[in-house]
Amino acid sequence: MYVDVHCHLSFPDYDDDREEIVREMTDAGVRLLVDPGIDVETSRKSVELAAAYPMIYANVGLHPHETSAELSTDTYDDLARLATAPKVVAIGEIGLDYHYPDCNPQRQQQAFRIMLRMARTLDLPVVIHCRDAWDDLFAVLREENHSALRGIMHCFSGDGDTARRCTKLGFMLSIPGTVTYKRSLLPEIIRSIPIEHLLTETDSPYLSPVPYRGKRNRPAHVRLVTEAIASIKNMTIGETAHAIAENAAEIFGNCRLTDA
Repeated sequence: MYVDVHCHLSFPDYDDDREEIVREMTDAGVRLLVDPGIDVETSRKSVELAAAYPMIYANVGLHPHETSAELSTDTYDDLARLATAPKVVAIGEIGLDYHYPDCNPQRQQQAFRIMLRMARTLDLPVVIHCRDAWDDLFAVLREENHSALRGIMHCFSGDGDTARRCTKLGFMLSIPGTVTYKRSLLPEIIRSIPIEHLLTETDSPYLSPVPYRGKRNRPAHVRLVTEAIASIKNMTIGETAHAIAENAAEIFGNCRLTDA
């Protein structure tokens, strides 16, 4: 049973064939999919999608790219209300992203702190996006740390030392299709990190694994990510899929894997 802990299935990219994509992923053995929001509107769509399918759960979040303008308290109030929906399993996608030169680190950090505090209030894990901002991310996590802080480093792209720092903080590392890319550093990191700290994702519609690189990604392709991890860890695919499913159930406390 495969698990895709980060897939934007509610995005417009799937408006023309969403039912077909869901059937395909079910046929491929995907028994759990988590759809993350990146702002109020996409979070609302994630909640609606989760309500429509038994194997789909939602995250409610505010992506760092959505913080370039000053946000009103209404934005956070709306997100907090959405986060109380029955099938919301985490606050995400949240975090820091300094990749583009016009980013606003101060606003990103402010929003990140607010969303971390929301997760604490609701006792939910967090799903964190980090790109070119690890030092500030760890600083914020250190300052906002509390006993129930837990979650996932989505689409992990750091080095080995960063991976170990994340797991020491209690975070799992979510591995995307980039693990199949020729120059990926992820195989080395996966070899050094126990399977208990790993999850699988597609980040669909982005980051399609080989041999589909450059095409629209889809949740059925999480099987290829699982196979790559199994090969790197010298485990069977069944052992790997089972371990990752258990990890997902641990971090997302109120979700369950569906039967075929």
